[in-house]
Amino acid sequence: MSDSDGKKTLGLRGGARPGNVKQSFSHGRTKNVVVETKRKRVVVPKPGAAKPASTKSKPASDPSKRPAGITDAEMERRLKAVQAAKAREAEEEAAREAEEKARAEERERRRAEQEEKEREEREREESLKAKAEEEERKAREAEAAAQAAAAAPSEPAAARPTAGKGAPAQPPQRKSDREREESGKKSRGGDDNRRSGKLTVNQALAGGEGGRQRSMAAMKRKQERARQKAMGGPVEREKVVRDVQLPEAIMVSELANRMAERVGDVVKSLMQMGMMVTQNETIDADTAELIIEEFGHNVTRVSDADVEDVIKEVEDKPEDLEQRPPVITIMGHVDHGKTSLLDAIRNAKVVAGEAGGITQHIGAYQVKTDAGATLTFLDTPGHAAFTSMRSRGAQVTDIVVLVVAADDAVMPQTVEAINHAKAAKVPMIVAINKIDKPAANPDKVRTDLLQHEVIVEKMSGEVQDVEVSAMTGQGLDDLLEAIALQAEILELKANPNRAAVGAVIEAQLDVGRGPVATVLVQNGTLRQGDIFVVGEQYGKVRALIDDQGNRVKEAGPSVPVEVLGLNGTPEAGDVLNVTETEAQAREIASYREQAAKDKRAAAGAATTLEQLMANAKADENVSELPILVKADVQGSAEAIVQAMEKIGNEEVRVRVLHSGVGAITETDVGLAEASNAPIMGFNVRANASARNTANQKGVEIRYYSVIYDLVDDVKAAASGLLSAEIKENFIGYATIKEVFKVTGVGKVAGCLVTEGVARRSAGVRLLRDNVVIHEGTLKTLKRFKDEVAEVQSGQECGMAFENYDDIRPDDVIEIFEREEVERSL
Repeated sequence: MSDSDGKKTLGLRGGARPGNVKQSFSHGRTKNVVVETKRKRVVVPKPGAAKPASTKSKPASDPSKRPAGITDAEMERRLKAVQAAKAREAEEEAAREAEEKARAEERERRRAEQEEKEREEREREESLKAKAEEEERKAREAEAAAQAAAAAPSEPAAARPTAGKGAPAQPPQRKSDREREESGKKSRGGDDNRRSGKLTVNQALAGGEGGRQRSMAAMKRKQERARQKAMGGPVEREKVVRDVQLPEAIMVSELANRMAERVGDVVKSLMQMGMMVTQNETIDADTAELIIEEFGHNVTRVSDADVEDVIKEVEDKPEDLEQRPPVITIMGHVDHGKTSLLDAIRNAKVVAGEAGGITQHIGAYQVKTDAGATLTFLDTPGHAAFTSMRSRGAQVTDIVVLVVAADDAVMPQTVEAINHAKAAKVPMIVAINKIDKPAANPDKVRTDLLQHEVIVEKMSGEVQDVEVSAMTGQGLDDLLEAIALQAEILELKANPNRAAVGAVIEAQLDVGRGPVATVLVQNGTLRQGDIFVVGEQYGKVRALIDDQGNRVKEAGPSVPVEVLGLNGTPEAGDVLNVTETEAQAREIASYREQAAKDKRAAAGAATTLEQLMANAKADENVSELPILVKADVQGSAEAIVQAMEKIGNEEVRVRVLHSGVGAITETDVGLAEASNAPIMGFNVRANASARNTANQKGVEIRYYSVIYDLVDDVKAAASGLLSAEIKENFIGYATIKEVFKVTGVGKVAGCLVTEGVARRSAGVRLLRDNVVIHEGTLKTLKRFKDEVAEVQSGQECGMAFENYDDIRPDDVIEIFEREEVERSL
């Protein structure tokens, strides 16, 4: 730029120039950005600049073709760089060509080697094939010559066909190269079944378009036989003689499996013996034994019950036995203070947690005395319904403590507990409870016990008796001392270092934990992870929980624990045995389950047709009250079912359709709806879906926590099915004085009411010589000409009977009323 004077001024000419650029982003977004662009600086040589003296390239020497602003030195440098790049490219091209040539030579060499190898293989195969054909041809010629000689022995030699007289035998012509190549291709295609390398599906399927083709397994067997033959080994494998375990009955396929023979061969042998059977049919042990011997195996006869041999009782050596705590069962009548006494010993409050203040489960607890001795207590229910639970408690115990209330003396369940203790042959200690009450009379208890052959020490007997009070704690130390003394006399020992054996005291289905069994370990030690079988169930110990609710790793002899990890709820009273493997436990449980099913089926099949007909006829006159029972534990369910069986008479009975352990489910509601039966829940509740279904279908669900209430309600419901008793009340007598005929009415008796009152609504009987000749109702009762409701004694009236006219003077009319009386069980 220049001003008006023509002088140059400093400006921004040739500098940066602003411009707009549109930027694009994701999701269709854009943005305009202002950028600056710079012009390229062009260097123009000054007019008087010196030129280089000489240049090698033509462009450098020709100024007209050289770009503006480039010096000769720069041009020279650029030319040298271009020539160097061309030289490098030429070298790289030469190296590539050499490498390609080497690769081609290597490929050619390998191809030549491969062709040579294939040619040698073909020649070897052709020679082997030619040799085989030559041998086959010679064999055919020899056979034909022998047949010709045998067919025409007298034929002159001159008559035989010859190739030419005196001509020598022509050797077989060699095949041309083309034929050899074709035969080689065929041999590689699989005509002679020779394979090299792995056998593929395509190779196995090759060798024939139509018809039946050999399987892959057959090809492999043939290949194996050929290999063994080539190696000089025996082609056929040696027969393995097996010891076959044979039960009382076995399926044909299972028999073949145990012998490791083909099922088809076994079926064929049975058919040859005249038995047309399939592989799924069962044969008896004698037939199976013949088959096993025919196949050359050894027979070992076993019984299904042999699976239980793994848990046979093993006698412990005396040196292995160690002292164990005694198991004490507290028994007695209901409300005599058994649980309260145990509370006082344990310093706990068990009775507060029991509904109605009565024990309805067997509780198992361990107590440590001040002297350091450990005692295991079992608390049994005293209610009449829990007979089997008391019996179970007596079976696993060492000592029975019989609790008798001093103010109530000996009661029915006390006698039952005495009988259980005697049956179990366990020593008894009598605890006379409630001596703190004013009405307490311990001597009466001792005297009453004499009637049941229980003679206490104060009565010169051998049974220890202790006066105690659960409320004040009086005599508890004496009771514990008596228990310790009795345990010392018994010398209780067990071997803790062996597989555990225990008894199931109680079992229940817990919502969160699954089936749970309260087990009293009797021998050995039960550990976490042990595999066990208990009754018809089996499992693996997932967790052990003691009576305080703490998790423990193991439980020794006389220790009660809750066991988690069962596959189902066992029956209370089942024996728990630890096994070595899960397969053994499963097999034993399966056998026991099948045996139980067979037993039930046999019991059902034992009834004859006549018995079934008699039962059906008897059932016609019996009303049934169907119910479903769900309880929290197995023992309670069992006790309720037993109590239900005792309710009823020859007219009404209670039928328990189903009893189980756990919450009330939709399945129970469905069964109850189909049978029109109520559901009795004992210490359990229905889940949400079951409640909704019950409301929709009108199924009644009743909840109980005390067994008394449940039994009383079922009794009341069953009583409602009893037909009401009809009671007759005689209200009057009348004597017929005269008989009149009235038009439109018939015969009317003129009577005198001799006793009571005559009512028209009442029933009447007509007596002639004190014999009932008619019973019915009155059609009319009149006094003079008026209809009346009743006639008092000493008055006369007219009576006419409904549909009966045979009335005579001096007949007596007996008037009575019927009354329905409700009956109860």
